[in-house]
Amino acid sequence: MAAFAYRLRAAPRPTSVDDYRKRARRRVPRMAWAYIDRGAETEATLAANRSAFARWSLRQRVLTGVESPKLAAEVGGVPLSMPVLLAPTGLSGLAHASGEPALARAAERAGTRAVVSTAASYSIEEVAAGTGERHFFQLYPGPAGTDLTERFIDRAREAGYAGLMVTVDTPAIGNRDAERRAGMGATPVLTPAAVLDAALRPAWTLGYLREGRIVARNFVDAAGARAGVEAVKKHRKVVRPDMVWDDLARMRERWDGTFMVKGILDPDDAERAVAIGADAIVVSNHGGRQLDGAPATLDALPAIADQVGDRTTVILDGGIRRGTDVVKALALGADAVMIGRPALYGLATAGQSGVEGVLEILRTELETTLTLMGVPAVTDLTSTHLLPTT
Repeated sequence: MAAFAYRLRAAPRPTSVDDYRKRARRRVPRMAWAYIDRGAETEATLAANRSAFARWSLRQRVLTGVESPKLAAEVGGVPLSMPVLLAPTGLSGLAHASGEPALARAAERAGTRAVVSTAASYSIEEVAAGTGERHFFQLYPGPAGTDLTERFIDRAREAGYAGLMVTVDTPAIGNRDAERRAGMGATPVLTPAAVLDAALRPAWTLGYLREGRIVARNFVDAAGARAGVEAVKKHRKVVRPDMVWDDLARMRERWDGTFMVKGILDPDDAERAVAIGADAIVVSNHGGRQLDGAPATLDALPAIADQVGDRTTVILDGGIRRGTDVVKALALGADAVMIGRPALYGLATAGQSGVEGVLEILRTELETTLTLMGVPAVTDLTSTHLLPTT
């Protein structure tokens, strides 16, 4: 009887990414939520990333005999069980103390990979040591006059990462009003109000007190604790406003493996990235956290895929919440997608198992969508499987 009563009280298992989002919002302090979920300025680009998917309908075909559609893909020579990577998300320890190692292990369990941020709550080496597979490393080029860029590249190589993904859309940090209002600066500002808010979420607070993972660990390890915090502030204030294509070419030369460029929204920029040896282009507007008013990534995708898709891997980043979104992105020219916020929703809700739950939902939705459309494999998707709604 007691067991039966418990089952009546237990919350149902999340059945969508949005379910995880609602639970995550209750589990983290306001400061952390602003960092995880909000965007720049009016958040027009953040909203556009989602609304762009509604402009396409899926073409349904019947009596096709498709029973178990194939989801396998490949990125950077790494075979994936489905075309969904975990995007780099800095300071993942704000969502849950287990942070990036939990994200990467969840990706492994799902047969895919994570991209580990320069601004991760765990160091390059900690994530590599805490996982069983080779993941990808995302690089924020260091400020001019420092050797941070070279040091990060060398550390990622020595730790055995499968590829390097350079973010190029951060010459300055976007105007993230919601973060500043919540006290989320270069390092979080623990005001009395923020401390009280955190105290109302004891599980989160215990994790913070146990691990203290709300600083970009790679900078601390590079410079020592106090100097590391100052490096984070400097790096966040001015990343690389002076960076040009020749700088990116030098990074390509220093890294001898899979080289990816993240933050491309223009076909001409995609062309230049391919010319310097990019093995993959990530169509991204930084999740609507940088230039507010930039186009939705799904809107930018087709022209970029048409320009360089036959010569490099194209990855879509931004706005993915359902399996149908993955299908639309692949049909419009992407070879794979990345998810950032959905993974953090899962992490905030239940650590590694929450991330696994999000990935399983997307896998199931992707399989169901392809079956209902009558498409035997993700690699068969083209623009002919979509219909414009406007």
